[in-house]
Amino acid sequence: MNPAVLAIVSVLAGVLVGAGGVYAFMVSERKRGHVDEPVPTIGDGAAEVLSVVGRGYVVVDSTNGVVKANPSAYAYGLIRGHSLVHEELRSIADRVRRDGVVEEAQFELPRTPLGGASIVVFVRAAALGDEFILLLADDRTEVTRTEAVRNDFVANVSHELKTPVGAISLLSEAIDDAADDEEAVRRFAKRLFIEAKRLSALVQDIIELSRLQGTNVVIKGQRVSIDAVISEAIDRNTMSAEAKSITIRAGRPLGAYVHADAEQITMGLRNLIDNAIRYSPAGTTVGVGARLVDGVVTVSVTDQGPGISPEDQERIFERFYRVDAARSRQTGGTGLGLSIVKHVFTNHGGDVTVWSHEGQGSTFTVRLPQMDESAVADENEREMP
Repeated sequence: MNPAVLAIVSVLAGVLVGAGGVYAFMVSERKRGHVDEPVPTIGDGAAEVLSVVGRGYVVVDSTNGVVKANPSAYAYGLIRGHSLVHEELRSIADRVRRDGVVEEAQFELPRTPLGGASIVVFVRAAALGDEFILLLADDRTEVTRTEAVRNDFVANVSHELKTPVGAISLLSEAIDDAADDEEAVRRFAKRLFIEAKRLSALVQDIIELSRLQGTNVVIKGQRVSIDAVISEAIDRNTMSAEAKSITIRAGRPLGAYVHADAEQITMGLRNLIDNAIRYSPAGTTVGVGARLVDGVVTVSVTDQGPGISPEDQERIFERFYRVDAARSRQTGGTGLGLSIVKHVFTNHGGDVTVWSHEGQGSTFTVRLPQMDESAVADENEREMP
Protein backbone atom coordinates (compact mmCIF):
# COMPACT_ATOMS: atom_id res chain seq x y z
CA MET A 1 0.00 0.00 0.00
CA ASN A 2 1.19 3.56 -0.66
CA PRO A 3 3.22 4.84 2.40
CA ALA A 4 1.39 8.17 2.29
CA VAL A 5 -1.96 6.40 2.46
CA LEU A 6 -0.69 4.22 5.34
CA ALA A 7 0.39 7.33 7.22
CA ILE A 8 -3.00 8.97 6.71
CA VAL A 9 -4.84 5.83 7.77
CA SER A 10 -2.63 5.46 10.87
CA VAL A 11 -3.24 9.04 12.00
CA LEU A 12 -6.95 8.75 11.38
CA ALA A 13 -7.06 5.42 13.17
CA GLY A 14 -5.52 6.99 16.27
CA VAL A 15 -8.00 9.84 16.24
CA LEU A 16 -10.97 7.64 15.53
CA VAL A 17 -10.14 4.91 18.03
CA GLY A 18 -10.82 7.47 20.73
CA ALA A 19 -14.03 8.48 19.00
CA GLY A 20 -14.98 4.83 18.73
CA GLY A 21 -14.40 4.34 22.46
CA VAL A 22 -16.58 7.32 23.31
CA TYR A 23 -19.18 6.02 20.89
CA ALA A 24 -19.21 2.58 22.55
CA PHE A 25 -19.44 4.14 25.99
CA MET A 26 -22.33 6.38 24.98
CA VAL A 27 -24.20 3.51 23.38
CA SER A 28 -23.80 1.50 26.58
CA GLU A 29 -24.92 4.41 28.69
CA ARG A 30 -27.86 5.12 26.41
CA LYS A 31 -29.03 1.50 26.72
CA ARG A 32 -29.06 1.94 30.48
CA GLY A 33 -30.96 5.17 30.11
CA HIS A 34 -28.19 7.38 31.45
CA VAL A 35 -27.65 9.64 28.39
CA ASP A 36 -29.70 10.94 25.45
CA GLU A 37 -26.97 12.59 23.36
CA PRO A 38 -26.74 11.65 19.65
CA VAL A 39 -23.98 9.41 18.33
CA PRO A 40 -20.83 11.53 17.81
CA THR A 41 -19.30 12.25 14.42
CA ILE A 42 -15.60 12.42 13.56
CA GLY A 43 -13.61 14.76 15.74
CA ASP A 44 -11.84 17.92 14.63
CA GLY A 45 -8.43 16.21 14.53
CA ALA A 46 -9.57 13.62 12.02
CA ALA A 47 -11.32 16.29 9.95
CA GLU A 48 -8.07 18.27 9.71
CA VAL A 49 -6.14 15.21 8.53
CA LEU A 50 -8.80 14.38 5.94
CA SER A 51 -8.74 17.93 4.62
CA VAL A 52 -5.20 17.42 3.29
CA VAL A 53 -5.71 13.98 1.77
CA GLY A 54 -5.87 15.44 -1.76
CA ARG A 55 -8.42 13.00 -3.13
CA GLY A 56 -12.06 12.10 -2.72
CA TYR A 57 -12.85 10.47 0.62
CA VAL A 58 -15.86 9.09 2.46
CA VAL A 59 -16.06 7.89 6.05
CA VAL A 60 -19.00 5.58 6.81
CA ASP A 61 -20.33 4.10 10.02
CA SER A 62 -21.36 0.53 10.86
CA THR A 63 -24.49 0.80 8.68
CA ASN A 64 -22.62 2.46 5.78
CA GLY A 65 -24.17 5.80 6.62
CA VAL A 66 -21.94 8.69 5.55
CA VAL A 67 -20.30 10.31 8.56
CA LYS A 68 -18.05 12.66 6.62
CA ALA A 69 -17.08 13.28 3.00
CA ASN A 70 -15.40 15.99 0.97
CA PRO A 71 -16.78 17.83 -2.09
CA SER A 72 -14.82 15.60 -4.47
CA ALA A 73 -16.73 12.53 -3.31
CA TYR A 74 -20.01 14.31 -4.06
CA ALA A 75 -18.68 15.56 -7.41
CA TYR A 76 -17.73 11.99 -8.34
CA GLY A 77 -21.33 10.95 -7.69
CA LEU A 78 -20.37 8.51 -4.92
CA ILE A 79 -22.81 9.94 -2.37
CA ARG A 80 -26.43 10.99 -2.38
CA GLY A 81 -27.74 12.54 0.81
CA HIS A 82 -26.06 10.54 3.59
CA SER A 83 -25.73 7.25 1.71
CA LEU A 84 -23.26 5.56 -0.60
CA VAL A 85 -24.85 5.42 -4.04
CA HIS A 86 -23.15 2.34 -5.44
CA GLU A 87 -23.46 -1.22 -4.26
CA GLU A 88 -19.78 -1.80 -5.19
CA LEU A 89 -18.70 0.73 -2.55
CA ARG A 90 -21.04 -0.67 0.09
CA SER A 91 -19.72 -4.17 -0.60
CA ILE A 92 -16.06 -3.21 -0.26
CA ALA A 93 -16.83 -1.37 3.01
CA ASP A 94 -18.64 -4.46 4.33
CA ARG A 95 -15.72 -6.74 3.45
CA VAL A 96 -13.20 -4.48 5.19
CA ARG A 97 -15.47 -4.27 8.24
CA ARG A 98 -15.77 -8.07 8.31
CA ASP A 99 -12.15 -9.03 7.57
CA GLY A 100 -10.24 -6.05 8.91
CA VAL A 101 -8.02 -6.08 5.81
CA VAL A 102 -7.33 -3.07 3.57
CA GLU A 103 -8.84 -3.54 0.11
CA GLU A 104 -8.17 -1.85 -3.23
CA ALA A 105 -10.30 -2.01 -6.38
CA GLN A 106 -11.10 -0.04 -9.51
CA PHE A 107 -14.69 0.55 -10.57
CA GLU A 108 -16.44 2.17 -13.51
CA LEU A 109 -19.53 3.78 -12.01
CA PRO A 110 -22.40 5.87 -13.43
CA ARG A 111 -22.03 9.49 -12.42
CA THR A 112 -25.77 10.23 -12.22
CA PRO A 113 -28.91 8.20 -11.57
CA LEU A 114 -29.81 8.62 -15.25
CA GLY A 115 -26.72 6.70 -16.37
CA GLY A 116 -24.91 8.08 -19.41
CA ALA A 117 -21.63 9.60 -18.22
CA SER A 118 -19.51 7.34 -16.05
CA ILE A 119 -16.44 7.76 -13.88
CA VAL A 120 -13.55 5.36 -13.31
CA VAL A 121 -12.41 5.45 -9.67
CA PHE A 122 -9.64 3.59 -7.88
CA VAL A 123 -10.84 2.97 -4.31
CA ARG A 124 -8.83 2.08 -1.19
CA ALA A 125 -10.84 1.04 1.85
CA ALA A 126 -9.51 0.69 5.41
CA ALA A 127 -10.98 0.27 8.89
CA LEU A 128 -10.74 3.22 11.26
CA GLY A 129 -11.33 2.08 14.78
CA ASP A 130 -14.21 -0.28 15.51
CA GLU A 131 -17.01 1.70 13.92
CA PHE A 132 -15.73 3.55 10.87
CA ILE A 133 -14.54 2.69 7.36
CA LEU A 134 -12.53 5.13 5.25
CA LEU A 135 -12.89 5.05 1.46
CA LEU A 136 -10.26 6.97 -0.55
CA ALA A 137 -11.19 7.51 -4.20
CA ASP A 138 -8.89 8.56 -7.08
CA ASP A 139 -10.52 9.71 -10.33
CA ARG A 140 -8.84 7.59 -13.03
CA THR A 141 -11.31 8.45 -15.80
CA GLU A 142 -8.91 10.54 -17.89
CA VAL A 143 -5.98 8.18 -17.31
CA THR A 144 -8.08 5.19 -18.36
CA ARG A 145 -9.44 7.01 -21.40
CA THR A 146 -5.96 8.10 -22.49
CA GLU A 147 -4.62 4.58 -22.09
CA ALA A 148 -7.48 3.16 -24.15
CA VAL A 149 -6.92 5.78 -26.87
CA ARG A 150 -3.19 5.01 -26.92
CA ASN A 151 -3.76 1.26 -27.16
CA ASP A 152 -6.32 1.76 -29.91
CA PHE A 153 -3.99 4.11 -31.74
CA VAL A 154 -1.08 1.65 -31.60
CA ALA A 155 -3.33 -1.15 -32.86
CA ASN A 156 -4.62 1.02 -35.72
CA VAL A 157 -1.14 2.21 -36.69
CA SER A 158 0.12 -1.37 -36.77
CA HIS A 159 -2.78 -2.37 -39.00
CA GLU A 160 -2.39 0.62 -41.33
CA LEU A 161 1.36 0.12 -41.72
CA LYS A 162 0.94 -3.51 -42.72
CA THR A 163 -0.75 -2.63 -46.01
CA PRO A 164 1.93 -0.43 -47.62
CA VAL A 165 4.81 -2.40 -46.08
CA GLY A 166 3.34 -5.66 -47.34
CA ALA A 167 2.68 -4.17 -50.77
CA ILE A 168 6.25 -2.85 -51.02
CA SER A 169 7.60 -6.27 -50.11
CA LEU A 170 5.46 -8.07 -52.70
CA LEU A 171 6.22 -5.52 -55.42
CA SER A 172 9.94 -5.81 -54.75
CA GLU A 173 9.70 -9.56 -55.26
CA ALA A 174 7.63 -9.06 -58.42
CA ILE A 175 10.24 -6.70 -59.88
CA ASP A 176 12.95 -9.22 -59.14
CA ASP A 177 10.96 -12.04 -60.78
CA ALA A 178 10.19 -9.90 -63.84
CA ALA A 179 13.71 -8.60 -64.34
CA ASP A 180 13.65 -9.64 -68.01
CA ASP A 181 10.27 -8.01 -68.71
CA GLU A 182 10.93 -4.30 -69.08
CA GLU A 183 7.24 -3.35 -69.28
CA ALA A 184 6.36 -5.34 -66.15
CA VAL A 185 9.27 -3.81 -64.28
CA ARG A 186 8.06 -0.30 -65.14
CA ARG A 187 4.51 -1.15 -64.06
CA PHE A 188 5.63 -2.66 -60.75
CA ALA A 189 8.08 0.17 -60.13
CA LYS A 190 5.33 2.73 -60.60
CA ARG A 191 3.14 0.92 -58.11
CA LEU A 192 6.08 0.60 -55.74
CA PHE A 193 6.57 4.35 -55.86
CA ILE A 194 2.89 4.92 -55.01
CA GLU A 195 3.02 2.59 -52.00
CA ALA A 196 6.28 4.12 -50.77
CA LYS A 197 4.75 7.58 -51.07
CA ARG A 198 1.69 6.43 -49.14
CA LEU A 199 3.88 4.91 -46.42
CA SER A 200 5.86 8.13 -46.16
CA ALA A 201 2.65 10.19 -45.85
CA LEU A 202 1.32 7.88 -43.14
CA VAL A 203 4.52 8.06 -41.10
CA GLN A 204 4.58 11.85 -41.47
CA ASP A 205 0.97 12.16 -40.28
CA ILE A 206 1.70 9.93 -37.28
CA ILE A 207 4.67 12.12 -36.38
CA GLU A 208 2.58 15.29 -36.77
CA LEU A 209 -0.22 13.90 -34.60
CA SER A 210 2.26 12.89 -31.91
CA ARG A 211 3.87 16.34 -32.02
CA LEU A 212 0.49 18.05 -31.73
CA GLN A 213 -0.35 16.16 -28.56
CA GLY A 214 2.86 17.38 -26.92
CA THR A 215 2.65 21.06 -27.89
CA ASN A 216 1.53 23.73 -25.42
CA VAL A 217 -0.05 26.43 -27.57
CA VAL A 218 -0.42 28.79 -24.62
CA ILE A 219 3.37 28.90 -24.23
CA LYS A 220 4.48 28.59 -27.88
CA GLY A 221 1.70 30.63 -29.48
CA GLN A 222 2.17 34.10 -30.94
CA ARG A 223 0.27 36.73 -32.91
CA VAL A 224 -0.64 35.20 -36.27
CA SER A 225 -2.41 36.76 -39.24
CA ILE A 226 -5.24 34.51 -40.36
CA ASP A 227 -4.89 35.91 -43.91
CA ALA A 228 -1.24 34.83 -44.05
CA VAL A 229 -2.14 31.35 -42.81
CA ILE A 230 -4.88 30.92 -45.42
CA SER A 231 -2.55 32.12 -48.19
CA GLU A 232 0.21 29.71 -47.12
CA ALA A 233 -2.21 26.77 -46.84
CA ILE A 234 -3.51 27.46 -50.36
CA ASP A 235 0.03 27.76 -51.76
CA ARG A 236 0.95 24.35 -50.33
CA ASN A 237 -1.96 22.79 -52.23
CA THR A 238 -1.52 24.59 -55.56
CA MET A 239 0.29 21.77 -57.35
CA SER A 240 -2.20 19.05 -56.35
CA ALA A 241 -5.09 21.33 -57.39
CA GLU A 242 -3.51 22.07 -60.77
CA ALA A 243 -2.96 18.35 -61.36
CA LYS A 244 -6.77 17.90 -61.25
CA SER A 245 -7.60 21.22 -62.93
CA ILE A 246 -9.26 22.36 -59.70
CA THR A 247 -9.48 26.08 -58.94
CA ILE A 248 -8.93 27.23 -55.34
CA ARG A 249 -10.90 30.43 -54.85
CA ALA A 250 -10.10 32.51 -51.75
CA GLY A 251 -12.29 35.19 -50.22
CA ARG A 252 -11.29 38.75 -49.35
CA PRO A 253 -8.59 39.35 -46.69
CA LEU A 254 -10.00 39.54 -43.19
CA GLY A 255 -7.30 41.51 -41.37
CA ALA A 256 -7.79 39.52 -38.16
CA TYR A 257 -5.20 37.99 -35.83
CA VAL A 258 -5.27 34.92 -33.58
CA HIS A 259 -2.98 33.67 -30.83
CA ALA A 260 -1.60 30.47 -32.30
CA ASP A 261 1.23 28.28 -33.45
CA ALA A 262 1.37 29.46 -37.07
CA GLU A 263 2.76 26.19 -38.44
CA GLN A 264 0.08 24.14 -36.71
CA ILE A 265 -2.95 26.07 -37.94
CA THR A 266 -1.39 26.30 -41.41
CA MET A 267 -1.11 22.53 -41.37
CA GLY A 268 -4.71 22.20 -40.17
CA LEU A 269 -6.08 24.38 -42.99
CA ARG A 270 -3.74 22.73 -45.51
CA ASN A 271 -5.20 19.34 -44.55
CA LEU A 272 -8.75 20.63 -45.02
CA ILE A 273 -7.95 22.06 -48.46
CA ASP A 274 -6.05 18.90 -49.42
CA ASN A 275 -9.03 16.80 -48.34
CA ALA A 276 -11.36 18.95 -50.47
CA ILE A 277 -9.11 18.55 -53.51
CA ARG A 278 -8.79 14.77 -53.08
CA TYR A 279 -12.54 14.22 -53.04
CA SER A 280 -13.56 16.83 -55.63
CA PRO A 281 -14.10 15.96 -59.30
CA ALA A 282 -11.61 17.37 -61.81
CA GLY A 283 -12.44 20.82 -63.11
CA THR A 284 -14.42 21.94 -60.05
CA THR A 285 -13.78 24.71 -57.51
CA VAL A 286 -12.69 24.62 -53.88
CA GLY A 287 -13.64 27.74 -51.93
CA VAL A 288 -11.81 29.13 -48.90
CA GLY A 289 -13.44 32.00 -47.03
CA ALA A 290 -13.00 33.74 -43.68
CA ARG A 291 -15.16 35.99 -41.56
CA LEU A 292 -15.15 37.57 -38.11
CA VAL A 293 -18.25 37.45 -35.90
CA ASP A 294 -18.40 38.48 -32.23
CA GLY A 295 -14.69 37.99 -31.65
CA VAL A 296 -14.55 34.58 -33.36
CA VAL A 297 -12.54 34.00 -36.55
CA THR A 298 -14.27 31.49 -38.83
CA VAL A 299 -12.62 29.83 -41.84
CA SER A 300 -14.65 27.62 -44.18
CA VAL A 301 -13.44 25.23 -46.89
CA THR A 302 -16.11 24.21 -49.41
CA ASP A 303 -15.86 21.52 -52.09
CA GLN A 304 -18.10 20.09 -54.81
CA GLY A 305 -17.41 16.48 -53.95
CA PRO A 306 -19.79 13.56 -53.41
CA GLY A 307 -20.85 14.68 -49.93
CA ILE A 308 -20.88 12.73 -46.66
CA SER A 309 -23.78 10.79 -45.15
CA PRO A 310 -25.10 11.86 -41.71
CA GLU A 311 -23.84 8.61 -40.18
CA ASP A 312 -20.30 9.17 -41.47
CA GLN A 313 -20.30 12.83 -40.42
CA GLU A 314 -20.35 11.71 -36.79
CA ARG A 315 -17.12 9.72 -37.21
CA ILE A 316 -14.97 11.42 -39.84
CA PHE A 317 -12.76 13.11 -37.24
CA GLU A 318 -11.79 9.77 -35.69
CA ARG A 319 -8.28 8.47 -36.34
CA PHE A 320 -8.05 6.19 -39.36
CA TYR A 321 -11.79 6.39 -40.07
CA ARG A 322 -12.53 6.48 -43.79
CA VAL A 323 -15.90 7.06 -45.43
CA ASP A 324 -14.77 4.96 -48.39
CA ALA A 325 -11.63 2.96 -47.58
CA ALA A 326 -11.06 1.85 -51.18
CA ARG A 327 -11.38 5.39 -52.54
CA SER A 328 -9.22 6.79 -49.76
CA ARG A 329 -6.41 4.43 -50.73
CA GLN A 330 -6.79 5.45 -54.37
CA THR A 331 -6.51 9.13 -53.46
CA GLY A 332 -3.58 8.50 -51.12
CA GLY A 333 -5.41 9.41 -47.92
CA THR A 334 -3.96 8.16 -44.61
CA GLY A 335 -7.11 8.42 -42.52
CA LEU A 336 -5.41 10.86 -40.13
CA GLY A 337 -5.89 14.19 -41.90
CA LEU A 338 -9.18 15.20 -40.29
CA SER A 339 -8.08 13.87 -36.92
CA ILE A 340 -5.07 16.18 -37.12
CA VAL A 341 -7.37 19.08 -38.05
CA LYS A 342 -9.51 18.43 -34.98
CA HIS A 343 -6.46 18.25 -32.69
CA VAL A 344 -4.98 21.46 -34.11
CA PHE A 345 -8.02 23.63 -33.57
CA THR A 346 -9.06 22.04 -30.27
CA ASN A 347 -5.53 22.75 -28.96
CA HIS A 348 -6.07 26.40 -29.92
CA GLY A 349 -9.33 26.72 -28.02
CA GLY A 350 -11.41 26.39 -31.19
CA ASP A 351 -13.35 23.67 -32.96
CA VAL A 352 -14.16 22.19 -36.36
CA THR A 353 -17.56 21.23 -37.77
CA VAL A 354 -18.86 19.85 -41.04
CA TRP A 355 -21.94 20.48 -43.14
CA SER A 356 -22.52 18.06 -45.96
CA HIS A 357 -25.25 16.59 -48.11
CA GLU A 358 -24.74 13.63 -50.35
CA GLY A 359 -24.42 14.80 -53.94
CA GLN A 360 -24.04 18.47 -52.92
CA GLY A 361 -20.50 18.66 -51.57
CA SER A 362 -19.18 19.50 -48.11
CA THR A 363 -18.19 22.54 -46.07
CA PHE A 364 -15.72 22.21 -43.21
CA THR A 365 -15.66 25.16 -40.81
CA VAL A 366 -13.04 25.93 -38.18
CA ARG A 367 -13.36 28.57 -35.47
CA LEU A 368 -10.71 30.33 -33.42
CA PRO A 369 -10.96 33.12 -30.83
CA GLN A 370 -9.73 36.44 -32.20
CA MET A 371 -6.64 37.83 -30.53
CA ASP A 372 -7.39 40.79 -28.29
CA GLU A 373 -6.89 44.01 -30.31
CA SER A 374 -5.18 45.81 -27.43
CA ALA A 375 -2.64 42.96 -27.23
CA VAL A 376 -2.01 43.33 -30.97
CA ALA A 377 -1.45 47.08 -30.57
CA ASP A 378 0.96 46.56 -27.68
CA GLU A 379 2.95 44.00 -29.66
CA ASN A 380 3.08 46.31 -32.69
CA GLU A 381 4.54 49.04 -30.50
CA ARG A 382 7.22 46.67 -29.18
CA GLU A 383 8.17 45.73 -32.75
CA MET A 384 8.69 49.36 -33.83
CA PRO A 385 12.36 50.46 -34.02
